[in-house]
Amino acid sequence: MKQPLTPRRLVPLIPSLTRRARKLSRNRAEAEDLVQDTLLSLCQKLQDGAQIDDLQAYAMRTLSNRARRGWRIQATDELEDDHALTQPDALLRLDCADTLAAIARLPKPQRQLLDLVVAGETSPRALATATGLPLGTVMSRLARARARLRITLSEDTPRN
Repeated sequence: MKQPLTPRRLVPLIPSLTRRARKLSRNRAEAEDLVQDTLLSLCQKLQDGAQIDDLQAYAMRTLSNRARRGWRIQATDELEDDHALTQPDALLRLDCADTLAAIARLPKPQRQLLDLVVAGETSPRALATATGLPLGTVMSRLARARARLRITLSEDTPRN
């Protein structure tokens, strides 16, 4: 007979979840947060009456998924932070024709995204919707395109 799924059955999972979380995290506090988040998620599933056949495997999969989600959020935040470091007046100092010419020299996938940005589309999520590409792909291509533009435009800018 199958044992009922109760929060008490989660207690023996804590040591293995903690070991796995420490491998997936940068520090102890982050690992503890990840374990706690996973346990809360599992408790919610139990409260909702979910039937879980292999609790250990399900808990480990939940932990891994939550870690991946955190990495994606962190990667997106880092891209936004990188974008924020661009000086606000940088584009004002550049000739629009030079910028458009530099965009035209980008590889086609990057150029297509920046053409949409030039046309007024500024949200990566909206770009993903417009192109049918995954959000991560859009963010990656935009980051590479911006980096390449910075290099190209800095090479074209005369130095004193």
